[in-house]
Amino acid sequence: MFIHYKRVIQNLRITKLRKIPYSPTMSFNAERRWVNHYAGPETPVITISEQFSKFEGGKIELVKDNESGLAILKINHPERRNALSGSMMVDLWNAVNTLEDWKAGKGIILHSVGETFCSGGDLNTVRQISNPDDGYKMATLMHNTLTRLHQLPLISVALIQGKALGGGAELATSCDFRLFTEKGEIGFVQGRMGVVTGWGGGTRLVQLLGQHRALELLLTSRQISASEAVVMGLANGITKSVELPEAVEEAKQWLQSKLKHAPEIVHALKQIVATARAVPYEESLKNERQVFAMLWGGDANKKALEQNIKHK
Repeated sequence: MFIHYKRVIQNLRITKLRKIPYSPTMSFNAERRWVNHYAGPETPVITISEQFSKFEGGKIELVKDNESGLAILKINHPERRNALSGSMMVDLWNAVNTLEDWKAGKGIILHSVGETFCSGGDLNTVRQISNPDDGYKMATLMHNTLTRLHQLPLISVALIQGKALGGGAELATSCDFRLFTEKGEIGFVQGRMGVVTGWGGGTRLVQLLGQHRALELLLTSRQISASEAVVMGLANGITKSVELPEAVEEAKQWLQSKLKHAPEIVHALKQIVATARAVPYEESLKNERQVFAMLWGGDANKKALEQNIKHK
């Protein structure tokens, strides 16, 4: 059967698309209000931290080792499945502030105590901030903290020894790498709770997995096993041990094998990658040139040339 394409085209009713003004507070356009956006006041992070520090429970512990260049960030709230209280969110914010000034550092291992990695926000805190204004404040604090953790010039690994759910899954995406134990699981279950990702995890998940797979995980809220997480690229490996102390030691060895360069080289390499995922292509290239130039002819470069390391 022959199709008369000319006749088909002539019979088409072509409607000229009109330009619809964009509103930064509305998804899609101002005439189709599908998704409402918060348009309230912006609050400084320091002010938010003062408010949230009053919602107590649990703690985030930071231990730095200048000799190895490794830091340990520990989530310690096992009686609440390591859910983050308001004060723990502030602890994490303060820890990132400290790590930004740690020139001798190379890497971070983020893990928790007990059988759960992190179950998101502590309901004792959530019940006290259950309104759009405070929800936006929490999102602002956690976006600030986790974005800066993600952009630190240190190499970060999340060790997921149990369930990482909701905000806990978002927290895991703020690290450069994720190692699971056999008992580790991750699930973006926010939809089940009648919300969406609020700590930047949706954006980072798209960067990690692409939009189609990210959307599928967000829509289904299904929990991903360690083995499936490896297959889809959400996990970088599975530890041999399921016991936490041994798994932490494995994570240390795994990370240290990637941190053999001088601290300034590790920092520079991380900055190139972090910049590339955050800025346009040409801007990233410019940054790469600038970082390269400052290391060319430097102490580490001269030492390597003298030892002819390149061909060894």
